[in-house]
Amino acid sequence: MPDTAILHSPAANAKAEHFDVLIVGAGISGIGGAYHLQQQCPGKSFVILEAQDSFGGTWWTHKYPGIRSDSDLYTFGYRFKPWTGAPIATAEEIRKYMGEVIEENGIEPHIRYHHRIATAAWSSAENLWSIEARVGDTGEVVRFTANFLWMCQGYYRHEEGYTPQWPGMSRFQGRIVHPQTWPEDLDYAGKRVVVIGSGATAATVVPNMCDTAAHVTMLQRTPTFFRTGRNAIEIADELRKLQVDESWIHEIVRRKILFEQSVFTKRSFEEPEKVKQELLGLVGAHIPAETVEAHFTPSYRPWRQRIAFVPDADLFKGIAAGKASVVTDAIETFDETGITLKSGQHLDADIVVTATGFHLNVLGDIAFSINGEPLNFHETVTYRGMMFTSIPNMAWVFGYFRASWTLRADLVGDFVCRLLRQMDAKGARRVEVQLRQEDHNMPLLPWIDEESFNPGYLMRGIHLLPKRGDKRGWQHTQDYWAEKDEFPLIDLDGEEFVYG
Repeated sequence: MPDTAILHSPAANAKAEHFDVLIVGAGISGIGGAYHLQQQCPGKSFVILEAQDSFGGTWWTHKYPGIRSDSDLYTFGYRFKPWTGAPIATAEEIRKYMGEVIEENGIEPHIRYHHRIATAAWSSAENLWSIEARVGDTGEVVRFTANFLWMCQGYYRHEEGYTPQWPGMSRFQGRIVHPQTWPEDLDYAGKRVVVIGSGATAATVVPNMCDTAAHVTMLQRTPTFFRTGRNAIEIADELRKLQVDESWIHEIVRRKILFEQSVFTKRSFEEPEKVKQELLGLVGAHIPAETVEAHFTPSYRPWRQRIAFVPDADLFKGIAAGKASVVTDAIETFDETGITLKSGQHLDADIVVTATGFHLNVLGDIAFSINGEPLNFHETVTYRGMMFTSIPNMAWVFGYFRASWTLRADLVGDFVCRLLRQMDAKGARRVEVQLRQEDHNMPLLPWIDEESFNPGYLMRGIHLLPKRGDKRGWQHTQDYWAEKDEFPLIDLDGEEFVYG
């Protein structure tokens, strides 16, 4: 949370460094934003403030066994930087790729590590953002001003994951760890491990621990959909044999994947039962039908929650080999030696891993103010999920749930650069979005339709997020296949854009 002591520190009177654009975060979105800014607005000065001690965001802070992407890198990677490895990549491989982008484009000198932003204050009198941050390795408070704020900090709190509080946890004699803060000294060799959760993290941790642990049990309240297949793309391998240029391969494979994803997503809504049976069939190729029925058959329609890809079926192979198992039940209480379930079954454990999600992070846990008044972010209305009513000179990258995050980061990058050029052309120092006359009576709804997508982290924090309207321009549609054509056609002279 913001350090309120900074609000009254001497830094408030210190001379500030000024930049045209201040980018928050050196993760996949922030590095991509910096690239687009350099390419499309080469005259703009910019700085990237990053709270951690290196770039990478998720791929730097998460260190649990086997951490990997659950999106393919042909679409999770940048459109401008060909991906040449396996489609599902490890954190180390993703950071290597990002490091190459930073080095090849001279971005490193623009990054300030250990800079945790505490406050961001907009002044309409000056048409400036004033930002205060604490430098982690020295404790020094530093101040910046910026014409434009580009929020690329992601959407969850890196410092701590979400762990529910169950009865008896203090009695447990083993270790309880969350994947987001994985201890370097955790030795699970020969240990009995219970992993609570059934999302992408659990599906990664379980197969990567079960070869070393005595046994790993995945404990879930309800089943989750998974997709599985080879961690390879045949057409990419064939094109490489033909020595086709990697940039061509990247674009061809990227288009192929996006087309297939579009078809699959559409089918998930139009013929959900058929898609469900196809997904269950993939799982059933590796484990007995009764296990699929008991533990891998969700009650909800495909894509109401994110569908994780299990490369080379490693999770299911671990179960088939008897190294891992799945239990579907609710927790009654912890005790000294493990977990007692509602059914009365007891799971013996030396280590419990709570792969139970994360805390939604709203604008980086920064204390925002507009003209001296605290910003109530949840009272604003989103413009296409990237700008917000009554917040001048700011854009936020919030990616897709049903497609790769970076696809939207690239689209937002193009939009922000076009908006900055439009401001220059108009001689404007300020831009914000407002509801048009025809929009004032439209219903205001939660950030996203709960019937369409409802993961736990979003439902726990949706009250913190802006409202959406019932018109397409006032929504985060989650529809890459439409937005890729719509965003370049946004009329920056439209009534919803107010310049000053």
